[in-house]
Amino acid sequence: ENRLKQYLGNHGFFRATVETEVKLKERKQKVNLKHIVHTGERYKVHEMKYHIEDSALKALFYNDSVRSFIRKGTPFDFNLLEKQRANIVNLYKNNGYYYFSKDEVSYLADSSKFEKEIVLDMYVRDVSGQEHPRKFEPQYLNHFYISVLPGSVPISSGFGASGHFTDTLRWRDHTLYFGSDIQYKPRLFRNLLQMESGSIYRLNDARHTFDSFSRLRQFRFIDIQFQEPALKKDSNLLDCHIRLAPLSKQAISFDLEGTNTSGNLGVAGNVNYQHRNMFRGAEVFQINLKGAIERQQRLIENVPEYFNTREIGTEASLTFPQIVGPRVVMNVFRDFLPKTVLTLGYNFQRRPEYTRTITNVKFGYDWMTSEYRKNTWNLIDFNMVSLYRFDPGFIDLIKDLYIKSSFTDHLILATNYSYIYNTQQPGILKNYKYMRFNVESAGNLLYLLSEGFSRKLVQSVDTLGPGMSEYYQVLGTRFAQYVKSDVEFRYGYIIDKYNAVMMRGFFGAGLPYGNFDVLPFEKKYFTGGANGIRAWRVRSLGPGSYRAPANAYPNQSSDIKLEANIEYRYKLIGFLEGALFLEGGNIWAINRKDNRPGAQFRFNRFYKQLALGTGTGFRFDFNYFLFRLDIGMKLRDPAQTGGNGWIIGHRRLTGDDFNLSFAIGYPF
Repeated sequence: ENRLKQYLGNHGFFRATVETEVKLKERKQKVNLKHIVHTGERYKVHEMKYHIEDSALKALFYNDSVRSFIRKGTPFDFNLLEKQRANIVNLYKNNGYYYFSKDEVSYLADSSKFEKEIVLDMYVRDVSGQEHPRKFEPQYLNHFYISVLPGSVPISSGFGASGHFTDTLRWRDHTLYFGSDIQYKPRLFRNLLQMESGSIYRLNDARHTFDSFSRLRQFRFIDIQFQEPALKKDSNLLDCHIRLAPLSKQAISFDLEGTNTSGNLGVAGNVNYQHRNMFRGAEVFQINLKGAIERQQRLIENVPEYFNTREIGTEASLTFPQIVGPRVVMNVFRDFLPKTVLTLGYNFQRRPEYTRTITNVKFGYDWMTSEYRKNTWNLIDFNMVSLYRFDPGFIDLIKDLYIKSSFTDHLILATNYSYIYNTQQPGILKNYKYMRFNVESAGNLLYLLSEGFSRKLVQSVDTLGPGMSEYYQVLGTRFAQYVKSDVEFRYGYIIDKYNAVMMRGFFGAGLPYGNFDVLPFEKKYFTGGANGIRAWRVRSLGPGSYRAPANAYPNQSSDIKLEANIEYRYKLIGFLEGALFLEGGNIWAINRKDNRPGAQFRFNRFYKQLALGTGTGFRFDFNYFLFRLDIGMKLRDPAQTGGNGWIIGHRRLTGDDFNLSFAIGYPF
């Protein structure tokens, strides 16, 4: 009872009463306790008064917005007072007051003057008369000591562990200690430090510096502390001590995994090599070799092998811990923990229907504008896709010329930007928001150069219309030209540690033009399958109300996608979880050359072409990975002619109205 009363009192219910009823169950030797709570009316703040004796602290406080947390009419809440206390401490620590702590802030609550209203007085302790009054003046940064601990030195070694180091380097107001086995250029540390000698101490700068070192993924241990200089006691100066314990410079790993792509089982193996300090500036070089075999559904005849799909690929990347480019660009991004990434890749895929090779070159930047906001800007995203060795049976299964036109050799030279806002924190059970925005443009530079240099146009028969098609080629391949953008929202509502509701919305559109009149196959949108509307097999829904022929290849993709999902997740027992979900959406075409009946997007009918599915699922959470099994059922099929698409109540359910999906990880 006392704990309940204390909890209610902390939230402003000062007149709450708690009654306890005790019932004995002699047979079961148990006691049932029933607490009856009468909260009464919640007290509110009548007035908030601030008492700050020090003039400098007072001026900082009134020039900031931290006092706006509590005002007249605010329900009394102890947690709100603690939040304001923490914000006040941060305010002063970000303005040089390193020694200021929450103990300097206190509250006095008086409920005797007004009915069910409280007068709050906040006091900031006057520290001017203390033994060391300069500690409560703004502190300034003096000298930086950076210690890169050799692998044999225990992390617990203190600041006085300089005997463990074989080399010392000093420049200006910095001292670097390191061993013979550690080789970093001093410039790296100058770039990572978000503080400088002579500047006022700010807590956020210290945190930003920690994040700079952490984001490198070079160190297994990072510690930043501040101390009064040994030779300058009773001063308002601080020395900064940074201790770093590096990870191993090189690493190689092997892994073998089972794969399940839209119901196609397979096995994949990877060899990964990583060098964490390629050029002594924390540049990370990685190379990955991948080989995979997979069992594709028999869409064509005469495929004797059980594992009829083979994939071999390699990808190499080099990541720089800063912007590689003009100095003016480097200065703009310096405070945002930037990285420059160069990636080269090659992939060979042999499928029963065709063989495809993809060559990729990518160069771009990524940076963090806050803890939750990540930006990626690829200046160059080059892909050359070659398709050959088509099986005649596969060509016959593709009934539509528009789909066939996507299965041609093409080249993509794009630039794209991605923004991600994500408040989800691993291991922390609280509501979160996620938003991802992408925009991409391709082919414009190549088209302008081709026009500017009056390059010769290539002519071929237009498979999608009468007459001839004219276009430019680069490296003997037609290049794509399009603009594409999409946005995704997610919201996670955590009920408790056993139950949660997850919501997701997605909208995207791509528009081809100029040199290539269709979107490349890999740039189109599709739905269905384990990560789409799970009542349909992957790529079997849409576009619009279009119904593909019964024996057609399940390859429905198009230019627009709209999808919404909601899923209730709950714990069952041990590692087993359950889920119930409801999903809707579809894909549509905006390209006039798409001649599939009902595929075109129209404002006056698109809402009538929305598919709806529901289902249940099981998740097997083994900590390191999560295996998922979902069973989806169609509720509304836009390709159905009768009943306005609704299935239940208009016809009997069949096996085609259900879909079983296997996957690794959550759908969203």
